[in-house]
Amino acid sequence: MQPAPNSSTRTATTLFDWLMTLGAGWMLVGLYLDGWAHRHIPGLETFFTPWHGLLYSGFFFTFGLLGVAAWRNHARGWPWLESVPPGYRLSLIGMLIFFAGGLGDLIWHTLLGIEADIEALLSPTHLILAIGGTLIGAGPFRARWRHTGAGDGMIDLLPMLLSVVFGWSVLTFFTQYAHPFIHPWASGPMPQESFNPERMGLSSMLIQSAFMSGFILLIVRRWPLPFGSLTVILALNAGLMGILEMDFRFLAVGLPAGLAADGLIRLWGPSLNSVRFRLFSFILPAVYTACYFGVLALTGGLWWPIDLWAGAIVMSGIVGWLISYLALPPDVP
Repeated sequence: MQPAPNSSTRTATTLFDWLMTLGAGWMLVGLYLDGWAHRHIPGLETFFTPWHGLLYSGFFFTFGLLGVAAWRNHARGWPWLESVPPGYRLSLIGMLIFFAGGLGDLIWHTLLGIEADIEALLSPTHLILAIGGTLIGAGPFRARWRHTGAGDGMIDLLPMLLSVVFGWSVLTFFTQYAHPFIHPWASGPMPQESFNPERMGLSSMLIQSAFMSGFILLIVRRWPLPFGSLTVILALNAGLMGILEMDFRFLAVGLPAGLAADGLIRLWGPSLNSVRFRLFSFILPAVYTACYFGVLALTGGLWWPIDLWAGAIVMSGIVGWLISYLALPPDVP
């Protein structure tokens, strides 16, 4: 009789987490290069492109990797429905969604052609791919969330941190039409009609501040992050966004803002009390937005008046402060 399976035999190993992280990063780079192609290659009228090849080969790599892990656990005695490593069951569901979205995308493009600009982002099949891909890429994050006995060094946490980069970067990719890195409305000469650029620029900053705060505050609450963790996340996302326009000047936003956030955690300790957590939640997006305006002022010019860009910094901080109440709700009396 085959012995009962031991729960430790089904735990995702560090190597497995790293390989899944590699596959997710492979897919993410393919996604951003495909986004660059849609923005800069006119008349792109085929599904079979090098960028799609990079995206889908990364998918098949993760699919095969998870399939091998499930097969090995099944051979050790686990039922098929329980053979997927902990934290990766949603990744398996994501693979099924992604496969269906990819097949639907091929049919969609064959019948209706290749979309351009914002239509490509809002294509139903592309959104299905985004949902599936996010579930795949979040696997290392979910696995680490459940694994409480592992170390807390940078190498130990890096798959989880890169998984956070994946989730955040998929979101920023599909909201690039409202991202200040892609549309620096505050830069350059002052237009004759300033209302729309001001409104769009401020709205994009507040939207992206909310997204960033949601991801960062969650992991700050969950783990004692080593110095450099937030710098990795913010710099990698800025670098990926730079691919879309081959404009990497906004690395000078992610790097100093990440270092400032890491410095605050080092100064105040990893277990922030509620007051310091609220203050950190305000400072992070405020510093990020301030660095953004600094880069614009040094590179393309800044036509917004001081009351507008200073107010945008404060408003971004307020957005982060409000998001902190989701990550750390106050006690219910």
